[in-house]
Amino acid sequence: MTAERTIGIAGAGSIGCFVGGMLAVGGRCVALLARPRVIAGIESNGLRLTSFEGVDRRVAADQLTLSENPSIFGDAGVVLVTVKSADTVEIADVIGRFAPHDAVIVSLQNGVGNVDVLRARLPGRIVLGGMVPFNVISAGQGRFHRSTSGDIVIEADGAATAERLSVPGLKIRATSDIAGVQWGKLLLNLNNALNALAGLPLRQQLSQRGWRRLLADQMAEGLAALDAEGISPVSSTPVPTRWMPHLLRLPDPIFNLVLGRTMKIDPEARSSMWEDLQRGRVTEIDYLQGVIIEIGDRHGLQAPLSRRIAALIRKAETAGKGSPGLTPERVRGEASRRDGDDRRETSR
Repeated sequence: MTAERTIGIAGAGSIGCFVGGMLAVGGRCVALLARPRVIAGIESNGLRLTSFEGVDRRVAADQLTLSENPSIFGDAGVVLVTVKSADTVEIADVIGRFAPHDAVIVSLQNGVGNVDVLRARLPGRIVLGGMVPFNVISAGQGRFHRSTSGDIVIEADGAATAERLSVPGLKIRATSDIAGVQWGKLLLNLNNALNALAGLPLRQQLSQRGWRRLLADQMAEGLAALDAEGISPVSSTPVPTRWMPHLLRLPDPIFNLVLGRTMKIDPEARSSMWEDLQRGRVTEIDYLQGVIIEIGDRHGLQAPLSRRIAALIRKAETAGKGSPGLTPERVRGEASRRDGDDRRETSR
């Protein structure tokens, strides 16, 4: 990567526009491969980047290369992949056709299997894993709002790609254990589905012990699956991963005293899965709860809560009416009844 070469954003949705925009603010040459709706919003209004921490930056449309034609990657030194996991194969083939062979490919996607897919589809290329800890809300009219905090982490390499990509306002750190970091993020991302089912802002949801206990029990199922698989997750927060289920189960007054003040979350922040339901899009449930269920199946673990939550998300996808607005008691009650039915069927 050289300073003169373009940084391509492969799939400029909410995360891609925010990351690409901050890189442009930092003086980088950025090309956004985006859908017509996103391009139209930026061309009409410019790209505005805000955050709950007070960031407010604007990038004029003519400071960016905007297109739905991947030929904009022709001189890219780095391509940041920000598409949904289900679109990884397709975008890999696009990158293979249009990006230079020496371009560094960095996956900034949810889930744990995307790097393997990219490497399989792009043999001989440099592909690095990454993890984005924050979420971004598309506020319309070219504005993208970062509603939680944290630094991007990417796989360490000999070219110091993480350091060279970092700009003021967008710190990117290197790690020697990106797989562990991604597994740790996956465990936290199990809350994406709960937030989508609740229909509540993240901060409001996590302030309620009923929702936190559901997340704690899901994380416990996930940790059991990872232990069976021999995987050691790395926490992306100051709290060790294995402490999280215990801390989440604390009564509200104690939780708020211990952790509540450290939750740097915009009051209106919601998960990307909630946004997917609201917009009638297919979610990434198969790449989150679905992964825990798959591992559990290999090792004879039931993961009943993860199964039920995945089923509830798929039901909401099919209904196409956005978040069903469930209560934690409803989610847990339905899971309990389903488990009881399964046990009765097994005993017949």
